[in-house]
Parts: sequence; C-alpha cells; structure tokens
Amino acid sequence: MTAPAAVLAVDGGNSKTDVALVAIDGTLLAWTRGPGSRPQEVGVDECVAILADLVTEVADLAGLAGPAGPAGVAEHTAAYLAGADLPVEQQQLQRAVHARRWGRHTQVGNDTFALLRAGAPHRWGVAVVCGAGINCVGLAPDGRTTGFPSLGRISGDWGGGIFLGDEVLWWAVRGEDGRGERTSLQEAAAARFGLRTVAELTEAVHLGRLPADRLAELTPILFAVAGRGDPVARRLVNRLAEEVAGLAVVTLQRLGLTREPADVVLGGGVLTARDPALMAGVEERITAAAPLARILVTTVPPIVGAALLGLDRCGAEPAAETRLRGGFSEPAEAVGG
Repeated sequence: MTAPAAVLAVDGGNSKTDVALVAIDGTLLAWTRGPGSRPQEVGVDECVAILADLVTEVADLAGLAGPAGPAGVAEHTAAYLAGADLPVEQQQLQRAVHARRWGRHTQVGNDTFALLRAGAPHRWGVAVVCGAGINCVGLAPDGRTTGFPSLGRISGDWGGGIFLGDEVLWWAVRGEDGRGERTSLQEAAAARFGLRTVAELTEAVHLGRLPADRLAELTPILFAVAGRGDPVARRLVNRLAEEVAGLAVVTLQRLGLTREPADVVLGGGVLTARDPALMAGVEERITAAAPLARILVTTVPPIVGAALLGLDRCGAEPAAETRLRGGFSEPAEAVGG
C-alpha cells in the first residue's frame, strides 16, 4: 500500500461535500465530491457516515485504502463543516470524526474558515459565504478570530440561496393574490417549475410534490428579474447587499481592521455568480466603512482552504501551497478589477 497522505481534507457544505487527500509537498492525490453533510439537519452520526463513504471513495482513488479500509490514511484530518457553528457542535463533530481514525490528528472547524484560507493571499482577513446559507468569519493577523452563530433567523441571519428562494415565493404569492405589490417574480417563479400560477407552486410545495429545498432555484431568477428593473426584486438584491456588507463590516470592526488593508473574501454560489448590482452594493458599503479593504471573489473551492489549513498544521513548506493551488482553479479576483 502507498504511504499515507499528509492531509485528509474535508469541506462539508449544505449542498455538497468535497473530500481530498494531499501529500506533504502539496500534491493532490485524489479528490471526490458527494452530497451535503448538514449535521444541523441530519445529526452528527449521519453526517459522519456521509463523510465515511466519501473518505472510503477518495482513499480507493488514491490507492491508500488497504485491506482494513480508509483508517489511518493521513497524518492529519482537516474537516471544515457547515453546521459546525457553536463550540458545542464543533466539539461533538471533533470527537465523532476523530473516532474514525482517518488521521492521527484531527481538527474540525466551520467551513467558512476554509473559504478564508482558500481566498485570502495573506491567510487572514474576513470571509463571507453566501451559498445555500450565509455566514461570516474573521481572522486577525495576531490570531484572534470572530464570527456569528449562523443558525438562521433565530440568530439574526438573512440571506443564502434557500432563504432567498423562500423570499421570492413570499413576494410572488402576495403579488398574485393582491396582498402585496405586483412583481414579475410571479410569472418567473411559476414558470421555473413549469406551472401557470404561484398558487400552484405553493400547493406543490405544501403537498410535497416539489421538495421545499428546490426553492433555492429561484435565486438566479431573482437576480435576472432584478436586472430587468423589477422594483420588488431590486429591493431584495439591495437587502442582500446590505446583509453581506454588514457581516463583513461588523467583523472588521470587531478585529480592529477597518483602517487596515484587510482582505474580504466572498464565496458561495450566490456571490461567485457576481451579479453586477449585488457586487456594486457590497463594494460600496464595505469600502465606505473600511476604505483600505480589498474585496475578493474567490473561484478556488473551499476544499483547497481545508487542505491548506491541514498542511499548515503539518508544517509543510511554502512551495506546497503553490503546488496544491495549481491543481485547482484560478485564484481570487478583485471586485471591479
């Protein structure tokens, strides 16, 4: 059997999970993708079971599984998971992942830190992710960190693809039945699922004919309708810009970085789509509060950040980062540049 890898990296998201094995010199040995792991919904045991299937797959791809399976395939397991928000959740996941003995050592953290490591050239700064959900973390040059619980509306969150899909449907319903403002979101939302009316869409979701999580498919519809000037859609996009910028600015303030040339990394499908109105609104608000901030939209998958955090822990040489990044997509691009 081939010698174990240095790092088993995991980026566990709400909609997909990436797992990779990486050598100490940064060589990508194998990489695979599976369904979302979502410990906040399926529980810790089921989350780790999903990870276990992917670890077995990636170990087989790398030729590291051996007769006893994937146990001991790496020196270090670096697992960064959506849903690892509160300290108690991180501790539970840490214990459950380490018990699998995939690596001799294990670190578990929130997946937004993997986004930050993947997209911030100087390793510190602020990261805001807006994909299926929304979250933000910050890391100061001196090692201080901060973030938000990111538990949904009960922790003050607004945004994310699933949330925005619900908002689109809410406004479309009220526009159609007369309780709210007429909006082009009505026709666009119904048409996305091959239906004639929003009332039919509501019925389909309520009766389970259409899974509720498919409402996230209305998020790109929102941006398209807003781009055609629809007032309701434009207000929702503006509201999202306020939220993304607000998360970043508060985090910069907490860390005392509003007067520093700090990187603000934006990631997740909603933000990497780079809607012009959304990006302009985010940039305007962040730079008003932190004039030296550099806003970056990363095109590097967060699994790269998880692997780099693992390599950092293993004491890898700087050249390992260059080699690892070369196996993935382009680095972060500056907003407006």
